[in-house]
Amino acid sequence: MNQNTLLQLLDTFSQAWNAHDVEQLMNCMHVNCRFETVAGDDVHGTGIVGADAVREVFSNTFKTFPDAQWRNAKHWISADGNYGVSESTFMATTADGGMIEANMVDIFHFKDGKILLKNAFRKNRPVKNMP
Repeated sequence: MNQNTLLQLLDTFSQAWNAHDVEQLMNCMHVNCRFETVAGDDVHGTGIVGADAVREVFSNTFKTFPDAQWRNAKHWISADGNYGVSESTFMATTADGGMIEANMVDIFHFKDGKILLKNAFRKNRPVKNMP
């Protein structure tokens, strides 16, 4: 798969996050996908395996953060086309009215023109209390 096609895939994926479009997100994911979250008990966070489980976690993200946005996304693809990186700023309001704003990076592994692995990293900042 060429770099331009994969950059378009990451751009579509990024736009789907901001639109809270779970089906479009899953259209970008490989059927055997894995999502490694920003937090969890394991060294890689929490590993979510398989399309059904990933769909559920993505959907729950929008329930937890109904106004979530990933701003100023930039994407890169490795020369061999096996890996990609997206950088953005995550912004969301918590259930108690606090504000999260933190830079983040996703590292992707591709297979068959789809995202096989989404490995998420986010700065650990305290939630800001809003007046």
